Amino acid sequence: MSVQAMFYVKQINHHATSQPDQVCVEVKLAAAFGGYLQGLPEGNGDWSKYTPQGELSMTITNPGAIEQFEPGAVYSLTLDKVSK
Repeated sequence: MSVQAMFYVKQINHHATSQPDQVCVEVKLAAAFGGYLQGLPEGNGDWSKYTPQGELSMTITNPGAIEQFEPGAVYSLTLDKVSK
């Protein structure tokens, strides 16, 4: 069984690195609710029946992955169990 959750990008923080050609970005996401879900086909009912609460923080060093995130945009996360 998997659980689907919807999160929006709350912050994108760029960090300095010791190598000028490298990037390091922290992307902070929060549970999407209310206006963030307007016009979307589904909400966060898989894991939160009413007001969802949750945060996710990722440090990303892959430029291609960093480009996929936009402040305020909503992303669907599918959580699948891969081990015990």
